[in-house]
Amino acid sequence: MTLNRKIIRFTVIENNKKQRIETYIGEYPNLMFLLRDRLYLDSFGECQSHGRCATCIVKAKGIKGNSIIKERNEPSTLSKMGYTDPDTRLSCQLYITTDLENSEIEILEF
Repeated sequence: MTLNRKIIRFTVIENNKKQRIETYIGEYPNLMFLLRDRLYLDSFGECQSHGRCATCIVKAKGIKGNSIIKERNEPSTLSKMGYTDPDTRLSCQLYITTDLENSEIEILEF
C-alpha cells in the first residue's frame, strides 16, 4: 500500500538563518511540535499546546485559509503579552495544513 501524502513546504527563520522545511499533514499535530523536533529549540512551547504561555511565538507571513483565524486562547495570550501585529502567532495554534504552503515562519524571542 502506498501512502499519497501531500508535501507541504515553507521557510523557517531562526536567528536570521533561513531553512526550508518539508512536512505533510499528520506528521506533527501543530507547528510548535514540528519546530521543537526539527530545530531543537530549548524552552519552546512550555504549556504543551494550550496557547497560554507564548513561548512558541512566531511571525507567520503568507499563511492562508482557515489558518489566518486566531482561535482558542491565542488572541487573549497575544494581547496580554503586548503583541498586536496580525502576523504574530502562537505556533501551537497553527496546524500542519496546506495553509502553510510557501509561507515564511520567523521564530521570535519570548
